[in-house]
Amino acid sequence: MGKLRIGVIGYGNMGTTHVRNLMEGKVPAMELGAVCDISPARREALGAAYPQIPVFDNATALFESGLCDVVLIATYHYAHPPLAIEAFGHGLHVITEKPAGVYTRQVREMNEAAASSGKLFGIMYNQRTNPVYQKIRDMAARGDFGHIKRITWIITDWYRPQAYHDSSTWRSAWKTEGGGALINQNPHQLDLWQWMFGMPDRIFAKASFGKYYNIEVEDDVMAFLEYDNGTTGEYITSTGEAPGTNRLEIACDMGRVVIENNQIQFRRNVISEREFNQINKAPFGMPECWNCTVPADFSGGPQHVGILNNFASAVLNGTKLLAPGEEGIRGLTISNAIHLSAWTGETVDVKNFPDDRYYELLQEKIRNSTLTKKEAQVVADTSGTY
Repeated sequence: MGKLRIGVIGYGNMGTTHVRNLMEGKVPAMELGAVCDISPARREALGAAYPQIPVFDNATALFESGLCDVVLIATYHYAHPPLAIEAFGHGLHVITEKPAGVYTRQVREMNEAAASSGKLFGIMYNQRTNPVYQKIRDMAARGDFGHIKRITWIITDWYRPQAYHDSSTWRSAWKTEGGGALINQNPHQLDLWQWMFGMPDRIFAKASFGKYYNIEVEDDVMAFLEYDNGTTGEYITSTGEAPGTNRLEIACDMGRVVIENNQIQFRRNVISEREFNQINKAPFGMPECWNCTVPADFSGGPQHVGILNNFASAVLNGTKLLAPGEEGIRGLTISNAIHLSAWTGETVDVKNFPDDRYYELLQEKIRNSTLTKKEAQVVADTSGTY
């Protein structure tokens, strides 16, 4: 096979980025085969920018056109699973933007369709291409930290003013977006959390809904995560802080690691705290600690282009996928569990997540939604997911 022909579904914020990267030749093993958007204005804009690219007004027509081997889904969140399932049914490889979907039950159906299709499935978890997070994942897997005692991630540099929430008809409502900060801004960090440290076993959370903005979904969240091995975690996020913070801290037997400003600082104990505790006789003794800068490529990595190049190599050469689509359910389960805990005041069992209960409560939120915008407008707005 020569170049893979890729179709982009949704020519909004992210769709335009993907189209531009493809047209600029940043993914050498892929060529843009077609684009779909149900908005006439967006189709007109695409035609003006790239008149040589076939444009469709519905996804089914693109799937049936024979112009694509792969499709990249960059629509509003609820549409990701049904479009992916339809694409698999047409024998196409699929990449979906994040999040994988809005609720886990829907995403399980998508994963089942992917498994039975025999086609490759990827998700645009572009932060997995960042060498800093790759380094932390490798160090954790190697045991460089010893036992991890606590993980704290403060990720509040997602400031989004009211004008942002008003900028698209589908934003910031249960019926059309399915959540707020967790489902829109934070899927990358929730994925990275489980990718680096594994899935938590239990979650308890508090969230504020419309605390800072005239919206009905969450804009301020604090979650407590527990692991059966004793590790605890704190996840703090908000779209209402300016300036915000992005600081990941790992307290472990071997010291303390801080990831901030895309750099890794390791205050590394010469011996583990647990070993020191066994041999120390001084009432106020402390293990010797070194200040270390962990070497890594601090460029941020190839991001979206990196995911596309990796996917193309996986199809053409059998390369291992960096971001398999089936793994999208993991970060979404954490997100859904935080919502469920915040709604009910309960500690949520992540390993045995109640898909149906979450879905039922989400439907209740949708029924009680204060959304007044026309659904036709919402469906027509296929802007990206950030």
